[in-house]
Amino acid sequence: MSEVPPLSLLAGDLEAQARALGFCAFGIAGAEEDPARAARLDSWLAEGMHGSMEWMADRAHHRRSPQGLWPESRRVIALGMSYAPAADPLALAETPEVGRISVYSQGADYHDVVKKALKHLARWLVEEARKRGFGEAGVKVFTDTAPVMEKPLAAEAGLGWQGKHTNVVSREHGSWLFLGEIYTTLDLPLSAPGRDRCGSCRACQDACPTGAFPAPYRLDARRCVSYLTIEHKGPIPEEFRAALGNRIYGCDDCLAVCPWNKFAETAHTMKAFLPRAELTAPELADLLVLDDAGFRKLFSGSPIKRIGRNRFVRNCLYAAGNSGRPALLPVVEALLGDADEAVADAAVWALERLQTGAL
Repeated sequence: MSEVPPLSLLAGDLEAQARALGFCAFGIAGAEEDPARAARLDSWLAEGMHGSMEWMADRAHHRRSPQGLWPESRRVIALGMSYAPAADPLALAETPEVGRISVYSQGADYHDVVKKALKHLARWLVEEARKRGFGEAGVKVFTDTAPVMEKPLAAEAGLGWQGKHTNVVSREHGSWLFLGEIYTTLDLPLSAPGRDRCGSCRACQDACPTGAFPAPYRLDARRCVSYLTIEHKGPIPEEFRAALGNRIYGCDDCLAVCPWNKFAETAHTMKAFLPRAELTAPELADLLVLDDAGFRKLFSGSPIKRIGRNRFVRNCLYAAGNSGRPALLPVVEALLGDADEAVADAAVWALERLQTGAL
């Protein structure tokens, strides 16, 4: 029987440590540039599909490959934490008086939870590499906010594959994974890449309320509800407002309909990501009266806090306009003179919809 290489042993122990920290998915990818992956990024940016997310283009040279961001990196340790929901994310679609908040943002801010675990794991790796005679291992940790192509790297590391909705799909965890990465100078053994298992299914494409998929595996962020309600500043284009329905922060539709979710067990869901009761089905009437202080208090520790009160109330006004609930007229009218122009504009739109009974 051949001797197991020491780096393989280290990688195996690293995976065990990662799982002890709450990561349910683990794999290792190379850090060099993949020409096909870089070309897809360049094409997507050239077509303007990133919308107003200028940072995507500004740091494209860093995003093209891990070594483009950190030349010394040799491997990418890709990790995933499950946030699989117990309840159906689409269940509130027919309850227009409440706002629908994306599953990922109903619990603790994943940036904080994932980054804390990544740092702990990276420290463990540095210490173990030193103890086992591999010298000083360089490491850098990332989750979401850095110029890192997380989804393609996760697929290359075998966590799953990029589905037709462009998000990572796992055979074990469906579409419900938060991703994080550790770049390292260690030549750890590579994992087998994920294999596309979407087949002829187009459930995610058909579920999109705004037609944000011009083709399978291609997302036009400018039409995506998540982009429009979170990243887009100012008034949302009128062509999309009715399609928002009662979605007030993000959208789960393309993820929720994925057939692979039937294998996602909530037993793997991190406790930190369990939904806060007040965010599972919040009444629009309560949200529309939030001032800045009230907004900050309600969404303390939540990723929702990053968009601020004005953008959030703007979203709630579109939902109010789509609700068909005249009872919301007083709180909508109170926002007609709001200091934020986008909020005031949304109030005018919502008022007209409610007064005319438009749906």
